[in-house]
Amino acid sequence: MFPVTAVSPLAVSQLTVADVTKRYDDRLVLDRVSFTVRPGEKVGVVGDNGSGKSTLLRLLAGQEQPDNGTLTVAAPGGVGHLAQTLDLPGDALVGDAVDLALAELRSLQRRIRAAEADLAAGGDPDEASYAYYADLVAEFEARGGHDADRRVEVALRRLGETRPLDRARPLATLSGGQRSRLALAATLASAPELLLLDEPTNDLDDQAVGWLEEQLRAHRGTVVAVTHDRAFLDRVASAVLEVDQDLRTVRRYGNGYDGYLAAKAAARARWTREHEEWRAELARSTALAESSIGLLSAIPRKAPAAFSGAGAFRARSRAHGAMSRIRSARERQRRLTENPVPPPPEPLRFAGRIEGRADKGVELTGVRVPGRLALEELSIAPGERLLITGPNGAGKSTLLQVLAGELTPASGTVSRPDRVGFLRQHTEQVLDGRTVLEAYGAERAEELLALGLFRAEDLASPVRTLSTGQRRRLELARLVAEPADLLLLDEPTNHLSPALVEEVEAALASYTGSLVVVTHDRRMRAAFGGRRLVMS
Repeated sequence: MFPVTAVSPLAVSQLTVADVTKRYDDRLVLDRVSFTVRPGEKVGVVGDNGSGKSTLLRLLAGQEQPDNGTLTVAAPGGVGHLAQTLDLPGDALVGDAVDLALAELRSLQRRIRAAEADLAAGGDPDEASYAYYADLVAEFEARGGHDADRRVEVALRRLGETRPLDRARPLATLSGGQRSRLALAATLASAPELLLLDEPTNDLDDQAVGWLEEQLRAHRGTVVAVTHDRAFLDRVASAVLEVDQDLRTVRRYGNGYDGYLAAKAAARARWTREHEEWRAELARSTALAESSIGLLSAIPRKAPAAFSGAGAFRARSRAHGAMSRIRSARERQRRLTENPVPPPPEPLRFAGRIEGRADKGVELTGVRVPGRLALEELSIAPGERLLITGPNGAGKSTLLQVLAGELTPASGTVSRPDRVGFLRQHTEQVLDGRTVLEAYGAERAEELLALGLFRAEDLASPVRTLSTGQRRRLELARLVAEPADLLLLDEPTNHLSPALVEEVEAALASYTGSLVVVTHDRRMRAAFGGRRLVMS
């Protein structure tokens, strides 16, 4: 459906980032980042929210410039950039959004008309003028320029818009989902060689995402897509770029999403092995020093007056050898102590009910929240798992708020366990001056660091300065810290890197309490083992 520009053999496609650094005022976002994307690759970009993924995409699109380093993006067949939000004024129309995405094709059209006017103006055009005109027409036709507007409408239907959008309609009258689908449809319809997509699966249902995945897999050009969608990564990405918010670097992993997970697992195993080797070497050096001290103490400090000759020489030699071994072992101890290999983070673990204890489940009867929720009955047994699905606006988040006790219904009764853990859909912007450690628990630094969600230098950071992803990590840490007999998770994969989401899933697998999950994550839904409630 979407053609790709036929590139001249002399035209070279290239995407290379070398030692690129990007700052915003005093905040360092990317630090000496280097990687290469080969022509035709499908690359997924992952990381916590706020780690710099969108910044990286804007750099590749030429919308921002690096502070240092070299950025080379050559795509003779054009570049299409899908941002998370449309960069248009408040009075813009639907047609303006389409023109923005088709800007390269619109420019080609204007240049073709100008060239035609020059050729028709008379005189004797030279061969170069005809060749220039022919090249413009060839590029326009290779990208299906004459058909681009029709492709926008086709893509909109496949992405879930049942009715055409009037080009004269103000963008402000569209929902957020409609604006996202419009921008994506127009970007795909522009048929560029290089597609730079920022969260392209946002606001799409499963059928629309499936169609998008087919289009991107069939795309003969290069795709770089920022995404939190693990199923999308699994089905589309041939390589993964991970943006590390703590180190401000980007690391490349080959062999798709499976290769990324395998590499992360191998890195953790290597870290564990290196820590164990460090502990063993430290214990060996300590034991060697202590044994040498014991040998030294057994050698007489002051020999009898008659003790001389070979015997005295051997005693002095033994003492000298013991002192040398002690100094060597102590030096080794010092180096190991000054350069420790810390243990890897402890696996996340949600503490739940104790087997055999008298348990209390969830009972909900005749609950009404006007305009938001109407539910006649819901029972959740101790230890039971429930996945809640349904369209946006069906009342899923409202139900979780009622179950958590944060929202009192206008009518009905709700019975729940005393210990309830709740991860909300949206992270709260904390405005007070608390630090990360104070928000978690001032006396629990070692416990927080053991989770691996924050570094030691992050603990003194004010919570109000954290990125969305960091605030989500703090909420997750607090949830893990407190035992709960009922765990309520509203879009738990939001704002977290795929690697951390995998850890959360592993922790949930061993959780013994009652679990209620609302999620759009296809991979989590597919693997969910438990009852399902469909709301409409």
